[in-house]
Amino acid sequence: MDTRTPLPASQQPIAMSSRRAVAAPAGLRLLQTAIGAVCYFVFYFVQQMAELFAPLLLIAGAAWAALPALVKTLTRSTASADPQAHDAIASVANAIPEQITLAGHELTASGLICDGLGLMAVAAVGATLAMLVGRKL
Repeated sequence: MDTRTPLPASQQPIAMSSRRAVAAPAGLRLLQTAIGAVCYFVFYFVQQMAELFAPLLLIAGAAWAALPALVKTLTRSTASADPQAHDAIASVANAIPEQITLAGHELTASGLICDGLGLMAVAAVGATLAMLVGRKL
């Protein structure tokens, strides 16, 4: 049987972990969990959207950048075969725009590639933040 009397709170040794001494009220914990869940949803949603559109923009930009070079190569190869085919391919090559203005925004092949790479970076940041918030929940 232990006959020692407990020490008053002011004389008790300080523990390395003070979880026992500091307990957040239930309402505050619920609010923190709700905010964390909303942040996790937003980060994960942004990551998913960026992962969806990044490859599309990269492929569209690369195809748009490569198309004029391919058409010019085709024009050179058909120059000796058929003059009418050569004229048709040359008119198609001239019809490929270098930029498109869509709703006040100028789209270019290099711009689409840069946007795709930027979305890949956004996806990486979203994954990192979602993981960090997920650990806190």
